[in-house]
This record gives sequence, C-alpha cells and structure tokens, in this order.
Amino acid sequence: MLTTRYVTGSPNWIDLGTPDIDRAAAFYQGVFGWDFVSAGPEAGGYGMFRSDGRTVAAGMQVEPGQGGPPAWTVYFRSADAEATAKAVQAGGGTVLFEPMDVFEFGRMAVFTDPAGAGFATWQPGTFQGLDLVDGPNSLTWAELHTPDVDAAVAFYHSVFGLESAEMPMPEDTGAYLTLYPAGLGEEGMFGGVVPLDLDPVEAEGGPGWLVYFEVPDTDAAVAAAERLGGTVRLAPVELESVGRMAKLADPFGARFAVITSAPLDEAA
Repeated sequence: MLTTRYVTGSPNWIDLGTPDIDRAAAFYQGVFGWDFVSAGPEAGGYGMFRSDGRTVAAGMQVEPGQGGPPAWTVYFRSADAEATAKAVQAGGGTVLFEPMDVFEFGRMAVFTDPAGAGFATWQPGTFQGLDLVDGPNSLTWAELHTPDVDAAVAFYHSVFGLESAEMPMPEDTGAYLTLYPAGLGEEGMFGGVVPLDLDPVEAEGGPGWLVYFEVPDTDAAVAAAERLGGTVRLAPVELESVGRMAKLADPFGARFAVITSAPLDEAA
C-alpha cells in the first residue's frame, strides 16, 4: 500500500498540468473538496491541492503549445536525480526536462519511458513529498498502461529498482501485475501494469500512468465530475474484493480514476 514513508521508487508526488488552473481547481474542489493554494509568484503559478490542510497533489497552468496535453504526472522518489536520468536514457527512455533544483525543496526531472508514457522523479531536499496518501480524497494507486508489459517492468526495474508480482483476480479472470519498491515485498505494492490492448478505455489515450484517488462514494464523485464538466470514461463498476471504481477526465481531458476500496476483511 502507499504510505508517506517514502523510499526509492515510491510515488511521492503528483501534479496536474492544465490550461486553466482556476477552473481546474474549481473542478477538483467540487469532486474531492480540495483547496488550491498558490506557491507564490516566484513559483510561476505552481500551487498545492490540499485536503484538510494536508497536501494531496499539486497543479500548474501550462499554456497551449508549451507542453503535452493536460495530464496528471506521477513522480517517483530518487536518491539521485542525475543517476535516474542516466538510467532512463540507458533504458531507452527520454529525458524531457533535465534534473533541476526546486529552491531548497529538492530536485526534479521529467521523462517518458520507451513506450512514451510520461513520468517524473523527485529527489527530496527539505521536502519529502505528499502529506497524505491512501486516505480519503488522496492518491491511492497508480496504474501503467503499456503495449509491452515485460519491457515496461524491465525498464522501471532498471531505473528505480521496482519489483513486480502477479496478484490473482477474482473468479479466475486471470492475474494482475503489481509493482512495489525493492525490499518492501508485496505489502508495499502501490500500482499495477496493464496491457494497453486489454483496456480499450485507456488505449484511446495511448500509453500512460493513471492515478487513482480514494473517495468515500464513487457514484457521488462521478456525479460531481459530470456536473462540473468532466467526462465519465468508464461508469462505476464493482470489482470483487477490490472496490467500486470509475474512470474520469476533467474538463480539459486530464485522465484519472476514483475508487471506494473494499473493506480490508472483504479484500483479504
């Protein structure tokens, strides 16, 4: 499970790139109850999404033509951003933004993997990462959709040391490949890998990481997203021993998912 006891390879930050941060902030406030707090003019409009005073994500306005499409980006903890960038290149990925200092808070860099899925890294300085994960209205899972699962697993192992294991799915529907940081074992799993051709909802958008947010009520979150101009990409569905989930996009097309996880006694 995700925790804030971050180790190398843990997702420790997420942020949203959007063409209209004010409207995006209003959308996520309506869906998750988040407040958006600017980091100040020196941060170029970057700011934090907070839930009950704790940082659960960040966001920034990206002008058209200055970056990719609106999207959520997952950051993985690194002890050395430069070494991570070299590992990305050696593994066939691309460095989009070279490692850079973010004041005294840490160092960041942005990449794509060999299939084109975007991700980033955060090397902590004075700032470790998100204040809240795996709680209400916060990041609870990250899922990679890729055309070549074996190649993706090998790449992320070479870059972050991530390990994988198969998790049996209910009713003999096959196995789901999970990811976790080296040394933590399966109890540290934070995400999974899905063949792109087996998920037509994600295949339309191409390879990428999909963030899941835990919510008290999936159907209520979906209704709020629709009311506020979002798109339902996959209507709420019940997954035995997992929970009730849905896939959405915000008004600008940034993809994400919501889930109301099954109680632990049901998931066991």
